[in-house]
Amino acid sequence: MPPPTLLAEDLPPDEPAYFHRYWPRDDRGEALIDHGGIWLAELNKFHTERVETEQQRWLKSLTEGEHLDADDLPEWMQTNEMRQAMSTLKAFSEEERAYHAYQARQNFLRQQRSIERELEAAAQSVSAAREREEAALQREEAERKAKEAALAEIERLKAQLRDR
Repeated sequence: MPPPTLLAEDLPPDEPAYFHRYWPRDDRGEALIDHGGIWLAELNKFHTERVETEQQRWLKSLTEGEHLDADDLPEWMQTNEMRQAMSTLKAFSEEERAYHAYQARQNFLRQQRSIERELEAAAQSVSAAREREEAALQREEAERKAKEAALAEIERLKAQLRDR
């Protein structure tokens, strides 16, 4: 039997059965093939406490899988096939967690680099402002000294005129 197609919605809503088999038939109702067909499993309709078949085991694992502890599986999951399935699922989950952790780390590093670039730009802006301020202070100091020198020259010239 091929794996069934899993349905999250009810196919025939008034039918309580959760598993359906469909085969292609001709006009006389004869099966066209001996093997094959369509198998549908309606997960919404599957409710069982007691697992009796492999089909039920798989459906129950699909409907209750998120609540299972891979290290402490219930009795109905204690088969080699189910342990292997849980081991594979756990490996995929760990790989996914590792991938998400890696992506989170990369996002963090990108944010850090962005913050560092912004801080460097801000520091350069502050440094440029300080340099402009320093240059303005130096110009003011040079102008003050030039005025003092001019006033001193005027006083020197006045003193010369008085002495004559």
